[in-house]
Amino acid sequence: MSKKLSFWSIYFLGMNSIIGSGTFLLPQTIYKDMGVLGILVLVTSALSMGLIVTCYARLAGKFDESGGSWVYSYHAFGKFAGFQVGMFTYVLGCCGTACEIVAFMTTLKSYNPIFGNSGVKLTIISAIILLFLVVNYFGNYFVKIFDNISSATKVFVVIFFIIVGLFFIQKDNFEPIIPNYVGNSVRGFSNHFSEAFSVTFYMFGGFSLLPVAARKMVNSKKNLPRVLTVIMLSLICLYSLVMVVCIGILGRKLVSSHVPVADALLLTVGKWGYLLIIVCMLVGMIGAAFAQSYDATMLPASLSLEHHMLPKWIGKKNRFDAPIVSMIITYVIIFMLTTQSYLFLVSLVVLASFIQYLPSILSVIKLEYQKQFGNRTKAIMGYVIPGLALIVSMYLIISFSRPALIIGFIVIIVNTILYCFLRRRLSMK
Repeated sequence: MSKKLSFWSIYFLGMNSIIGSGTFLLPQTIYKDMGVLGILVLVTSALSMGLIVTCYARLAGKFDESGGSWVYSYHAFGKFAGFQVGMFTYVLGCCGTACEIVAFMTTLKSYNPIFGNSGVKLTIISAIILLFLVVNYFGNYFVKIFDNISSATKVFVVIFFIIVGLFFIQKDNFEPIIPNYVGNSVRGFSNHFSEAFSVTFYMFGGFSLLPVAARKMVNSKKNLPRVLTVIMLSLICLYSLVMVVCIGILGRKLVSSHVPVADALLLTVGKWGYLLIIVCMLVGMIGAAFAQSYDATMLPASLSLEHHMLPKWIGKKNRFDAPIVSMIITYVIIFMLTTQSYLFLVSLVVLASFIQYLPSILSVIKLEYQKQFGNRTKAIMGYVIPGLALIVSMYLIISFSRPALIIGFIVIIVNTILYCFLRRRLSMK
């Protein structure tokens, strides 16, 4: 029998989905945009994301179906909205996985330039994807083992870095608080802030993929809301401290550091600390990529088997209860996406996240208005928090690049054509 994921397995799966390359690589990008104020941007992003997580927790407490955002949109706004959100959630999972794999190769290249060779790079990426496919093939049991090990490794290395780094912080590195190029004008400050804000948003992404595998979890209606809350509280503490330590140790050197967490330990404890962080970073990135790919493979199966919005053969499962056809399709797409740059994939992830956050937040408002949650809640839970979350999500629009917006528009058109075609074909059957 397929064993379901317990509370702590869900927690580790969530931490694994979220703690990845952004934790180890993006402090440099945030500092470059906002300097020391990057810490404030990070906290602001965490609080903003907390509003969205609250909406997801509310919805997860009502629905125990696999699918996450698309299921919420489906029940609130109908099949077409659900299908569009579902496909963007799928894009999010694929892009997120590819992003972590590209970051993995970037980290390897920073250690040894030979990993930048196209042949070597292609071989390693192929091996990673094959490993994911094999682990996923054997179902939840091996998923739990792989996930728990990589999650524990990441949490350990982040806590280790924070504890050791706090002893080497230098106060002078926190000056000036606002760099000259940021504070010259209101418009300049706004542009830099929005750039940093969108990057930090990526660091908290991944939580929305958790409800995709709701049916794989023990008592998901109870455990998912609790897990989402605990995960966000954990991340706010860990990310803020990592940023403080990176700035406190590297100072202005952070601008030119491609692996800031590793460089900070190299500067403080020496080569062994650098190598330890590099190894743990690689494990962490692989763990995040695997967790996101696991959730991504579940989504087409959910669309196919539970709501018949995709052909039945896409959701076909093997004897270990793993959606084998969906897995193969997903990993082929991920392999193709790994040809893109890291920051471009980050922008696609943030765009896909926005497109699934928006209808999920609106779903809370609509279902609350229709009294679908069983008992009438206070206005702050039913309308105020979703309203604020909606404002935060809309703010992300100004940070999207033109290529990302064009790709998003193309995906919407393709999804619409696919939906009309499949609906007609399935209705004929």
